[in-house]
Amino acid sequence: MIPDSTIEQWLREDVGHHDVTNQVPGQTTGRLVAKEGGVVAGIEAARAVFAYLDVDVTDSVDAGDRIEAGDTVLEVDGPAQAVLRGERVAVNITGHASGIATKTADAVAAGRTESDDVRIAGTRKTTPGLRGIEKRAVVAGGGDTHRLDLSHMVMVKDNHVAEMGLKSAVEHFRERASFTTKIEVEVETVAEAPRAAEAGADIVLLDNMDPETTAEAVEELDAAAANLDHEVLAEASGGITVEDVPEYAATGVDVISMGSLTHSAPTLDYSFRTG
Repeated sequence: MIPDSTIEQWLREDVGHHDVTNQVPGQTTGRLVAKEGGVVAGIEAARAVFAYLDVDVTDSVDAGDRIEAGDTVLEVDGPAQAVLRGERVAVNITGHASGIATKTADAVAAGRTESDDVRIAGTRKTTPGLRGIEKRAVVAGGGDTHRLDLSHMVMVKDNHVAEMGLKSAVEHFRERASFTTKIEVEVETVAEAPRAAEAGADIVLLDNMDPETTAEAVEELDAAAANLDHEVLAEASGGITVEDVPEYAATGVDVISMGSLTHSAPTLDYSFRTG
């Protein structure tokens, strides 16, 4: 659910202080039309924008639907001034989110060429104020949200280990976190992977390793996890592109996380047509 205050902020940013461009009388209809193929996302936000302006949404596709160039994804009917006021915000939000969903779907498809189980996940590298939109777009593309914010999981990074030591850092956060909160430990070498599992990590993040090194780390991690009383997942991350995904999926990791899904996805091209 997108708060009205957020929608009002989006609209005010676009309208400014003295808009005359949208001062058009009468009623009109409008259509949001795809100019290229992809996966739809952000459509709920577009509907919310028009609903806020008392414009009726008469038809729309659903998030996660695959579309082709020329497809209409949203139709509206209402006062021309209100339709035109909401047009650019709806186009921008839907285009941005659909670009993320499309890139995520491409990454998921690339992973499936090597593994039916590997998850493609986003990261916290999101646009301030748009994390909810962008995380939902990752899901629409078939990906996993990863942690939505810092409270969803403890991430033990190199700075924590440098300050407290690996085992002490895991114990420190385990004492402070809820029993429902997983702990992930970031490692940069093969030798550190089993050590992290033995220290109590639920997830071991294999950071900035090439596919060959990642495969070695997964093998060592699996051997260590066989002697533990808890499941340990392996996650690969660090500059991984869609083209790289098959090689990483073949290493046996459970998760491939990609900041580029949100921070570098191209916008899917839409246009808005009235009348």
